[in-house]
Amino acid sequence: MDSILTSSPRIGNGYDVHALKEGLPMRLCGVDVPSDKGFVAHSDGDVAIHALCDALLGAAALGDIGLHFPDSDPRYKGIDSTKLLSEVVAMLSREGNPEGSRRYQIVNVDITIALQEPKLRPFIDTMRETLAGIMNIDIDQVSVKATTTERLGFVGRGEGCEVWASALIIPDNEYKY
Repeated sequence: MDSILTSSPRIGNGYDVHALKEGLPMRLCGVDVPSDKGFVAHSDGDVAIHALCDALLGAAALGDIGLHFPDSDPRYKGIDSTKLLSEVVAMLSREGNPEGSRRYQIVNVDITIALQEPKLRPFIDTMRETLAGIMNIDIDQVSVKATTTERLGFVGRGEGCEVWASALIIPDNEYKY
């Protein structure tokens, strides 16, 4: 008999933060955002995808992004974070998980980006489309929101960006849409 934990939806949360520096590129949710500042990072610095990876991995109890893609590994220097997300999605799926552990389908994800500037509203729909394509889910299963911190804290001073992500997954044998 399956326990409630092996037959229920699973929720994961992710959080990431990156400093901003002039002259670097800004990429969020796989989309290049025009800005004078970009993210200081070992990879491409896509703080939103990093938080999303942590949410998905956490929901499946598979650790975190640092466990699977450590910033001490030169293979990940400058890597496009959409590749990391693709690998995480594969870890959750039947195709990417041949050793017999649990497999999951993504039900929905929700991302909140805190960034003082630039304004992200013009890019949100493209971000949602990009993430949905990578995760092989419908766009209505992806929420991306942006907010400022009303000029408070390191985000408000334009020193960095922080992102929260949540993910709901369900064992693939229970997934019905």
